Amino acid sequence: VRLVESGGGLVQSGGSLRLSCTVSASMHSFNAMGWYRQAQGKERELVAVAISGGTTTYGDSVKGRFTIFVDMNKNTVSLQMTSLKPEDTAIYYCHAEQFYCGDYYPYWGQGTRVTVSS
Repeated sequence: VRLVESGGGLVQSGGSLRLSCTVSASMHSFNAMGWYRQAQGKERELVAVAISGGTTTYGDSVKGRFTIFVDMNKNTVSLQMTSLKPEDTAIYYCHAEQFYCGDYYPYWGQGTRVTVSS
């Protein structure tokens, strides 16, 4: 399984960006798809996750500003980011998880950098 992110870059504070992640396997094989981020010197944290069945969860710091979209036909998961802040600067990772025979199998993309200037 390969996850390939795109859409990162440099944006001014208050601006918007859309990240996309293309998955090499059928989206129906995953029980969760989402985005995490890791800022320099900090631990990786949840940004947004969509769970099979329709539940979505967002990190507290991005609620109301970021939206996750899952396109089952195009095998993509996207993250629309608005009202960006300098503290959103991080490497953003696409994440997918399979549940199979009682075990969870996580997959990660290589990451895409987002830099928000003040």
